[in-house]
Amino acid sequence: MATWLALLAAAAVAVRRRWNGADSPARREWSRKLVHIGSGAVVPIAWATGIDRLLALPAAAAITVVAALNHRLRLLPAVEDVGRPSYGTVAYGASITLLLWQYWPQQPAPVAAGVLVMALGDGLAGLVGPLVASPSWHVLGQRRSLVGTAVMAGASLLMLVLLRLALMALGPGLAAPPWPSLVAIAAAATLLEQVAIGGIDNLSVPLGVAWLWQQFS
Repeated sequence: MATWLALLAAAAVAVRRRWNGADSPARREWSRKLVHIGSGAVVPIAWATGIDRLLALPAAAAITVVAALNHRLRLLPAVEDVGRPSYGTVAYGASITLLLWQYWPQQPAPVAAGVLVMALGDGLAGLVGPLVASPSWHVLGQRRSLVGTAVMAGASLLMLVLLRLALMALGPGLAAPPWPSLVAIAAAATLLEQVAIGGIDNLSVPLGVAWLWQQFS
């Protein structure tokens, strides 16, 4: 996992140097979104390799502390500098830490559901939404677009479907929500993502998705 995160950080720096946002303000977040999306892989990696709670939980907490320091000191602008007030990176790390504390390792599926929906759903919405012109609106001062919202909903549902299929392949005894419930969970994630003041959706979406996954299972 450390190697994967180091590669993500290096890739983010390279993206930041190549596209620094001079041509388009939307490109300013490309490096950050790369880390946002790529970080979602840490949970499947930890699950597949059987990372123990005694290692996973302190590691997630340490990464959250590092993210908080980076937010304060801007040591790695490629990860944090988005040109607007946001604690999203810190909230993202905090959500993973809380999910690990609540469910790991006995129930890894809710952790994977929450993190993957946030990583792919919100990450892709943040990339595609600003690039494709579509009707938009504001929620508590935050701009939301039709394309971005549709990408969030579609990617969230796709991640949930793939996770359920993976659980079915691993064994029939593993609990998972019924198929119709996946639509409800994706819809709830999309609604939670609409409220993103200060990056709070990086906390509310993973926790909400994980809780709903567990309730429906």
